[in-house]
Amino acid sequence: MLDALLVMVGPTAVGKGEVAVDLAGKLRAEVISADSRKIYRGMNIGTAKPSLEVRKKVPYHLIDVASPDEVFSAAEFRKRASSVIKRIQEENKLPLLVGGSGLYIRAVVDGIFSGPGRDQDLRARLREREKDEGEGALYQELKRLDPASASRLHSHDARRVIRALEVYYLSGKPISSHQREAPYSPLSSTVMVGLRMKRSALYQLTNRRVDAMIQEGLVQEVEGLLNEGYGEDLPSMEGLGYRQIIGYLKGKYSREEAVRLVKRDTRRFAKRQLSWFNKDPRIIWLDREKFSIPGGASEKIVEILLEKLPQAEQIVR
Repeated sequence: MLDALLVMVGPTAVGKGEVAVDLAGKLRAEVISADSRKIYRGMNIGTAKPSLEVRKKVPYHLIDVASPDEVFSAAEFRKRASSVIKRIQEENKLPLLVGGSGLYIRAVVDGIFSGPGRDQDLRARLREREKDEGEGALYQELKRLDPASASRLHSHDARRVIRALEVYYLSGKPISSHQREAPYSPLSSTVMVGLRMKRSALYQLTNRRVDAMIQEGLVQEVEGLLNEGYGEDLPSMEGLGYRQIIGYLKGKYSREEAVRLVKRDTRRFAKRQLSWFNKDPRIIWLDREKFSIPGGASEKIVEILLEKLPQAEQIVR
């Protein structure tokens, strides 16, 4: 059994998926998607899922495992991912955890604070306050009570903002404090690498990705989900790309404005991802500008893996 885990992180559109596929061709490895949106069935274009053709060549896990109306927590992700990791290791293969959802990555590598259970009455009161006091009121309160958590969340991420306030009011402590104290033994043989590039180049890539999603039918995908009865208030439908297109379909603004908002919010999301991952000193960063093709980056990652974990030589093809 190979007791090892390779983690690849980075902002959206940096090319993690392409490098992962190439890497899986060089190693006996299976990919575990660490993406809080790819878990949902029927949400394909807006989440940039790997194609079915790619998934036939490379084993992918934790994609299409939940319905859009399911609430899928980081704790649930950790439970499922840990089971998959163990099975892959027992087959003497390398689990490759790939994604840009920082909380999901941390849940697997470092554990996660489960916190007090849901208090539906408290959540309802918080939602009512948001309606009465105006959009962003709860986020401003979180900035005052738990600035560390607020800095990691988008002001429009109502579900996580409410959860952070819920934990504070139920426990008397910020959720960020609980997370730092979460008792857990980290995985013993984990190598973490990150892909990044200059912000200007990354933003160009995110803009092109959004244009491609629109051409591939993102508007039709969102419209289809709404027609199937998935409400706009679901956590899945509040995801990047979906909430902006819903605004267009509801007549709040034009199609052109929706596309502009998706691009803007995608750039902001990429910036937050980089800020999150830059705080982790364990990540070994690779600049994509130095590796124009996925194969170059994957070769370097293999070098890093063998340097850190010589026992991984057994899984090199």
